[in-house]
Amino acid sequence: MGSLNPHDRVVASPHAVLREEFDDWAVLFHSLTGEAKGVDPVGVAVWKTIDGRRTLAEIAALIQAACEDAPSTVLEDTIAFVRDLHRHLFVEVVPERSPS
Repeated sequence: MGSLNPHDRVVASPHAVLREEFDDWAVLFHSLTGEAKGVDPVGVAVWKTIDGRRTLAEIAALIQAACEDAPSTVLEDTIAFVRDLHRHLFVEVVPERSPS
């Protein structure tokens, strides 16, 4: 997968299920691959904003606004997290469209 653009949109796989556990942690499970991934509270917050309409930049801005002690690297961290989710088929990335 190439590099992600902050203006790319993210769509959750219909085969991915988030199971929230204790202390705001969760497990993402992919029903076709059988893969499971532990997700920390910030990752859970990111996951819950993935709706196919928001861009990576919009998702990062929502996380920045929700977490008063968020680091200045929120956008880069969001992109890295989504890249990992994409690599494991939990999400699809819809690239930014070039103006026609």
